[in-house]
Amino acid sequence: QTTSGKVGTKVVILGTNLTGSTSVTFNGTAASFKVVSSSEITASVPTGATTGTVKVVTPGGTLSSNVAFQVR
Repeated sequence: QTTSGKVGTKVVILGTNLTGSTSVTFNGTAASFKVVSSSEITASVPTGATTGTVKVVTPGGTLSSNVAFQVR
């Protein structure tokens, strides 16, 4: 939902079929995350993250953000 944030910021990621997700990355940098429901994940912007695509690896494939996440 949020398109920008500082390192350490919690971000809500919305999608479908997110249950069982194994990875969240911010422009290639792995983030800690929690699957809240099949349609929501919370993740923290990781140290070393740079502006770019947020990707979520789900059992059905890899989902990519349609807007670049801006790390401030």
